[in-house]
Order: sequence, then C-alpha cells, then structure tokens
Amino acid sequence: MRVPYWLWFIALLACTVVQAKEAQRIIALAPHIVENLYAIGAGERIVGTVEYADYPAPANDIERIGGYNGISLERVLALKPDLVIAWQSDNKKADLEKLEKLGIKVIYSDTKDIRKVADELRLFGQLTGQNQQAKILAERFSARFEALKARYKNSPPLRVFYQLWPEPMMTINRNTWLHQLLEVCSVENVFADNSANYPQISIENVLNTQPQVIVLPNEKSKKVMPTLNWQAWPEIPAVKYQQFIEVDADLLHRYSIRVLDGVSDMCDKLQLARSQYNKE
Repeated sequence: MRVPYWLWFIALLACTVVQAKEAQRIIALAPHIVENLYAIGAGERIVGTVEYADYPAPANDIERIGGYNGISLERVLALKPDLVIAWQSDNKKADLEKLEKLGIKVIYSDTKDIRKVADELRLFGQLTGQNQQAKILAERFSARFEALKARYKNSPPLRVFYQLWPEPMMTINRNTWLHQLLEVCSVENVFADNSANYPQISIENVLNTQPQVIVLPNEKSKKVMPTLNWQAWPEIPAVKYQQFIEVDADLLHRYSIRVLDGVSDMCDKLQLARSQYNKE
C-alpha cells in the first residue's frame, strides 16, 4: 500500500519539531550535571558551567560563568543557551528566577536520593535526544546499586563517624545523601539521629559515640584543609585500633553516575575494617 504524500509530510514535520526541542546549547550549573551530560554523550553541548566542574577532562575547557557565590547573568546571556540545568539545592534562587523571566528555559536537578540518579540520566537523555545511551546507563546504574546493597546487606555491625569537615568539625545525619551511601555499606552512622542535617560537633560528641571507624573524605579545595590530630584521643576505638579510611569526596559528594565508584571503594575499606575487629 502506497503511503500518501501528506502522511510523509506530517511525519517529517513531527521529527523536525522533536529535533528542535533537543537542547543544543546547555549551561550546566553544577559539576554533577556536567558529568552526567558527558556520560550520556551530550557533553559537547555544554557552553558554560561553574567552578569545580572538572570531570571529565574536556570539562576544564568549558567557559566558567560563576560558582558558589552566584552566576554572571551577562555571561549567561552572551552564550545564548537554549537550556540551563540548575542545581536546586545550591544555585541561588534569585539568579534562576531572573533567567526564567528573561525567557531562558531552566530545568532543575534535585537528586537527593541515590536511586534518582538513574531518573536524572533519563531526563537528560530526553532533553538532549540521547535517550538510548541514557537508558542504558540508567539501567546499569540501578543494577550496580542493587548489587552493592546485596553484597553488604548481612555484614556485621560497624559504628562509623563520617568527618565531613575537621574545623569546625562537621558530620551528617540520616537525612543526607552521604548517610544513604553509608547505608549501602550496612554501617551505623553514629550521628544519624542528630537534629541538624550537617551538625557542627565537638571532640566530646565523638568520644560519646565511640565510633569504630572514622571516614576522612579527601576534598579538593582552593583552601588549605585543616587537620585534626586524632591520636590525642586513644579512648576512641577508631583511634585505638587505627581504623581511619580515606575516601574520594569528588566521587561521593557529587550526585553523578560515578558515585557508585566511590561507594564501592568506601564499602570495601569498611569491610576490611570489619575484618580487623572480627580478629579481636
């Protein structure tokens, strides 16, 4: 049966409309957004980003339009984006509202749940027309996440203190992304019940919780990171048995597809700490 010409025309028009909706010039306002766009094959469409967006290597060549202190609206407008992907938890609300009033399309990344990373990959795929690649990566991410949970599910108890920052000393409670990552490793976050998401604590607080392991994230920062001499408190089990583990903050603290690399590394190190205590 011969297809009428007008049907071919409508089909072609539909394809053209869909193609027009695919973002070609993107401003990505967080490092994890940049990483996830590159992962699905849309990294070359990023025309502007923020400080610390340093992965993968080509991301370092993208023009910077701001950082933690806000973005330059003038520089954004000069880049003529057809889409801005913002981080709702970090970017300044006033800046984003101004962009929307100027008619620039703004989509929000608000991945507070590790399971939602897969959903965000699919969303980015829809926005860029990279649906197939995004779908494959999302499925792989979810499968690997479930496999990691299953691997450590029945592990022996282990009390852990996650030292988010040494001075002032800060940690995490159960409402945070990082607590979810510790849960994958089946360990007990000793400050899970604190009323603040990122509580500022003292040495006395740590002494009271008696952690068996202290997790120290390696944070890339332009500031010199202060250090803390834990050896002055040998009454803490983690200090007594020298159970300190270092983890990659770039992997664990970003809502990107690479987070599971960081989780796998952290869980393996915590499992090794378990084995040391089991020898006692």
